[in-house]
Amino acid sequence: MKTIGIFYGSTTGATEGVAKAIASRLGTTNVFNVGNTKVDEVDKYDVLLLGSSTWGIGELQDDWGVFLDKLKGKNLSGKMVAIFGCGDGMSFGGSFCDAIGIIYNELQGTGCEFIGSVDADGYSYDDSGACVDGRFVGLPLDEANESELTDKRIDTWVSNLKQVIC
Repeated sequence: MKTIGIFYGSTTGATEGVAKAIASRLGTTNVFNVGNTKVDEVDKYDVLLLGSSTWGIGELQDDWGVFLDKLKGKNLSGKMVAIFGCGDGMSFGGSFCDAIGIIYNELQGTGCEFIGSVDADGYSYDDSGACVDGRFVGLPLDEANESELTDKRIDTWVSNLKQVIC
């Protein structure tokens, strides 16, 4: 299996919890908070799982600002990137999990291969910058309104990722 590094930004702990749940299912302990991790840490891994909650009306979690600026300046050729994040499809249904889309868009042109898209069917939201042609560019989770679906969604996503990275 390829080496996997999970990098997340979390303010309330929801995205951190998701990162740890994903790590557990993948059998890795390589989990890093981008708020206190140097971007060069990504060099050690073949597969990067990047997680961010969406704040305000479609903004990245604060810790991602500097880290993402440095990450998008790296050559990520040969690396696979999968993105996950938390959002609120009811209160912020017009910008549901936009942070996933921001990371995806910012890493265009870095040479990475994106994996882990998710069908948008079954999600409750109005609009999302993370959804392209009926598919999310990563795994969106709504811990505020659909937490009962989180474990199943993570299990399905991780199962699909394993088919690509193993």
